[in-house]
Amino acid sequence: MSDFDYDLFVIGAGSGGVRAARTAASTGARVAVAEERYLGGTCVNVGCVPKKLYSYAAHFHEAFEDAGGFGWHLPEAPRFEWTTLRDNKISEIKRLNDIYGRLLDTSGVRLINGRALVEDAHHVAVNGETISAEKILVAVGGWPWVPDFPGKEHVVDSNRVFDLATFPERFLVLGGGYIAVEFASIFNGLGSDAHLVYRGDLFLRGFDQQVREFTRDEMAKKGVQLHFNTNIASIEKVEGGLRVSLTNGEHLEVDTVLSATGRRPHLEGLGLDRLDIALTDSGHLHVNERFETSTPSILALGDVTGGPELTPVALAEAMQLVRYHFDEAEPVPLDYRNIPTAVFCHPNIGTVGLSEEQARETCGEIRIYVADFRPMKHTLSGSSERCLMKLIVDDASDVVVGAHMVGEEAGEVIQGIAVAVRAGLTKADFDATVGIHPTGAEEFVTMRVPTRS
Repeated sequence: MSDFDYDLFVIGAGSGGVRAARTAASTGARVAVAEERYLGGTCVNVGCVPKKLYSYAAHFHEAFEDAGGFGWHLPEAPRFEWTTLRDNKISEIKRLNDIYGRLLDTSGVRLINGRALVEDAHHVAVNGETISAEKILVAVGGWPWVPDFPGKEHVVDSNRVFDLATFPERFLVLGGGYIAVEFASIFNGLGSDAHLVYRGDLFLRGFDQQVREFTRDEMAKKGVQLHFNTNIASIEKVEGGLRVSLTNGEHLEVDTVLSATGRRPHLEGLGLDRLDIALTDSGHLHVNERFETSTPSILALGDVTGGPELTPVALAEAMQLVRYHFDEAEPVPLDYRNIPTAVFCHPNIGTVGLSEEQARETCGEIRIYVADFRPMKHTLSGSSERCLMKLIVDDASDVVVGAHMVGEEAGEVIQGIAVAVRAGLTKADFDATVGIHPTGAEEFVTMRVPTRS
């Protein structure tokens, strides 16, 4: 038994912090967690969980329209009620918050409601109490960042957009990443006149170029108004809404502006500056493969370290951290390659492995297989929505190094494909797999002729 109050003190009860706390406690470690806001962190409260619920809600609009071709006729026009969606979401998140609390309690982890301040390498202060710990884990995640321009006080960020008092009939989102693209689709699907403003040529930088272009075209078909190569110059409050002036000279009047321009590590006021802990060029905590900062007793994981800002990554890091510091066996370092991800725009994007552009740089000779088709469902629905599926193959080894999809439930499909890509299966393995017919997913095992090489 050490002389410290706890073996591990976790600051932040998000997905990574809670997983690390519970897993460490299961090894016999004495663990406490401090959380100043809500259990479950960004993902549960203002991230992937409510976002996916709102995405489901937005899909119903198209589902009602698609039903007509299959013989279903609604007795009256569907009517969307924002307050019902918002308040049901609040109830569901409260249920999840309670589950996180019970998980900590049954694991024997002490939960302290308050903002912890790091005093030195082994002490934190929270709610007037000074607590010692052999190791301190910083898992506070990120916080939305809003660029500076006249009228920025009129925007909402991604923490607040879920709980708007009234539904915005005219909606504008600033940004070109996951959150911006998803919320443009969501509010468009819920019935808003939706605009997306992005300073670059095309959103979703870093994704496969063909995927980006295909998604742009499909979103535009659905009615999202895309404004590229421009930015917000100013916002002013006017009678009936907000007047948004763009740098290209265009003016738009909307009800709500969402700034989805990224998140930054939520480190302000945490006390780490007292220890002169090293930061990366982007302002994240610099950690080694053991998740140790430049002060070895201070650990960090998740969004504060600058890696992929994905909940499953934080969970994997949490378990890996515990293996390093509380298990006897020395684990193999965490492999960040071939991490699958999804973007819940409409239609969805699912992707794993290398983009075509990355593969050309990494592999040299490659083969590209592409299927671009109208899903069977829409032969009767009348919708013009199309689906894109793409495999990228290293020509020398025949290994599938990338798989991408834009279409309904792309995330669900790519999760299975990710196992194959992670395992290093070849295109011959894909070809030898019998497809499930009739499904869209079978295209991944029936594409025989390269589209290009």
